[in-house]
Amino acid sequence: MNLQGIVAVSGKPGLWKALAQNKTGYVLESLDAQKTKLIANLSTAKLAALNEITIFGLDEDIKLVDVLERMKASATVPAVKDDGKVMRSFFREVAPDHDEEKVYASDMKKIISWYLILKDLPLFSEELPSAPVAEEAPVKEEEVAPAEAAAEAPKAKAKKAVAKKA
Repeated sequence: MNLQGIVAVSGKPGLWKALAQNKTGYVLESLDAQKTKLIANLSTAKLAALNEITIFGLDEDIKLVDVLERMKASATVPAVKDDGKVMRSFFREVAPDHDEEKVYASDMKKIISWYLILKDLPLFSEELPSAPVAEEAPVKEEEVAPAEAAAEAPKAKAKKAVAKKA
C-alpha cells in the first residue's frame, strides 16, 4: 500500500493528501468527497505522515502500514461506534503484539476510521514505488582521453595591443 503524502492533521478530522509545499507550510487536500483544500501552517499545525506512524508494541513498535495490511486481509472490521471491547478483540487479531495499556480505545477508533477512509482509494491497493536503480554505463577510455587532453592543454589568451601616444 502506498501511503506516501497522506497525513493526519491535529485538530482536523479525516486524512489529507499533501499537494505542495510553500514557505509557511503545506497545501493539503482532504480525501473525502468534498476535496476541501487547506493550507497547514507548520508553526501552528502538527502533521503526521501515515507511513511513519507506529503503534506501541510489547517488544517493539508496530508500523501502522502493517496493521492496515492486516485489516485489509481481515474478514470484518468493526464500526467506529462499536463497543471498546469489540475493537480491543479486533486489535488483538490485527496487531497481536500491541501494548494494551498504552493503546487506548480512542487510538483504535482513529485507526479504524482511517482504514475506512483509505480502503476505497486506489492508493490503498497499489504497491509502494521502489527506489529507482541507476545503472552506470561503462565508461570507455576513448571517451575520457579527449576530454582530459582538452582540460590539460593551456588556453591561449589574446592580448590587446595598447598603442602608446607619444
